[in-house]
Amino acid sequence: RVSFMNNQKPQKPTLSGQRFKTRKRDEKERFDPTQFQDCIIQGLTETGTDLEAVAKFLDASGAKLDYRRYAETLFDILVAGGMLAPGGTLADDMTRTNVCVFAAQEDLETMQAFAQVFNKLIRRYKYLEKGFEDEVKKLLLFLKGFSESERNKLAMLTGILLANGTLNASILNSLYNENLVKEGVSAAFAVKLFKSWINEKDINAVAVSLRKVNMDNRLMELFPANKQSVEHFSKYFTEAGLKELSEYVRNQQTIGARKELQKELQEQMSRGDPFKDIILYVKEEMKKNNISEHTVVAIIWSSVMSTVEWNKKEELVAEQAIKHLKQYSPLLAAFTTQGQSELTLLLKIQEYCYDNIHFMKAFQKIVVLFYKAEVLSEEPILKWYKDAHLAKGKS
Repeated sequence: RVSFMNNQKPQKPTLSGQRFKTRKRDEKERFDPTQFQDCIIQGLTETGTDLEAVAKFLDASGAKLDYRRYAETLFDILVAGGMLAPGGTLADDMTRTNVCVFAAQEDLETMQAFAQVFNKLIRRYKYLEKGFEDEVKKLLLFLKGFSESERNKLAMLTGILLANGTLNASILNSLYNENLVKEGVSAAFAVKLFKSWINEKDINAVAVSLRKVNMDNRLMELFPANKQSVEHFSKYFTEAGLKELSEYVRNQQTIGARKELQKELQEQMSRGDPFKDIILYVKEEMKKNNISEHTVVAIIWSSVMSTVEWNKKEELVAEQAIKHLKQYSPLLAAFTTQGQSELTLLLKIQEYCYDNIHFMKAFQKIVVLFYKAEVLSEEPILKWYKDAHLAKGKS
């Protein structure tokens, strides 16, 4: 049987490959963005500028046209009126439509209406979400190819879509492109974008979105390296009417500086650096980052308290705490030169003793120790007692 199989003639090649070729050619014609573009533009021309009708037309067309494959073409048309060539110019030989963001009126109301069109479309065809995000990233990289008015409209629209959650704040990465930053395009675009975003929500909501994608500390990068200072950022955005954004960035900087300070302090303490060196370092940081003394004393207190493994037995912990704090009182005394700082420290001690149950009975002893070591003085202690204490555990 084996020899019989070997004697079989080899099969002749069939011509099925030929058929495959024609199929490929048909496919090329069938999947042609130009045809897709013509269908969309024709539809938009018929609906005119009634955006309700535009949304309905787009909804219905999704059943007939391949939105998945032509997401980029679809969004190019809706934003710019036709397919965009690399760099952001409209391809010359193409038909175009005036029913698009770039040809609309440059005001917030019109952009809100356009945002609705995108919202409805993406809610209906969920798979367009990713394509739309890619489109916006691309458009931001093309900003220099658009007119100032087109950029303004795109910025307003993007701000609204960020506010209602259609877009994710990670798209802002595109604004950090070196060329856009260098020519001031990024900062100018950001002004319009944040204005419409804050107008829809508020600065807190904006902050949450930025934090989610680790953008909360990167806003200074909208400026070239030589202008990346809180002062420059603050001046630019305050003058543009975005005081809340300026303050937000200022706070972010201080929070960052405070975290750094705490980390460095704990390292210096665990190394056992001399207090005079630590004091010098802290004072320099205060000056450099504009951190107040009462903020610093709170940081020192929590650093001092976190360098120890505390005893689990209540009767032993007070003794351990007094011994430990006596050692660190010169460090704390260096940063309680104002009544406000002393009060802050008292409140921190109160909070700590309340939150750590073993320390309940140590509170008085700590206050007496600090009074004797001249960390705390009489007046702030009395003020604390009368009216400045926390409700938690005041008894």
